[in-house]
Amino acid sequence: MDIKEIQSLIKFVAKSGAREVKLETDDLKITIKTGPAESDHHEPTYIQQIPMGQPQMTQPSSPPAQAGEAATSEASKENKKEDDSKYITIKSPIIGTFYRKPSPDKDTFVEVGSAIKKGDVLCVIEAMKLFNDIESEVSGKIVKILVEDSSPVEFDQPLFMVDPS
Repeated sequence: MDIKEIQSLIKFVAKSGAREVKLETDDLKITIKTGPAESDHHEPTYIQQIPMGQPQMTQPSSPPAQAGEAATSEASKENKKEDDSKYITIKSPIIGTFYRKPSPDKDTFVEVGSAIKKGDVLCVIEAMKLFNDIESEVSGKIVKILVEDSSPVEFDQPLFMVDPS
């Protein structure tokens, strides 16, 4: 297993929501832990490497959506886009773990309905054990919080919707 495969495994684990993954092969043993170190005792997710000679199991694909359902969802998406177009989206400037509080015993930085101004800290994103304050670049009111607390976020992922009026 080379470094690129290990990096892609780490990204996969972060996106999956698993807290701990252990991978063991004949010559390699890797443990990946995500999220804050807590006293919670969760079951780790185990990945077993399948030798190349054996067929791999595949996930069954979901049945296709009915035409009527697809038309309804498309119409609702268009209405939502029109409603959201007046809002400014604040996006993640880095990859990491999103936190709404400065520490577990403190209050959240902002809630839906909070008035914010340019320079206000909206959240922190932990990347490589460093906590980065994410400041607002606009003034307005928080309309939506698009990410759950303690969730992994990607670069340029929408975090907040702000009404600038």
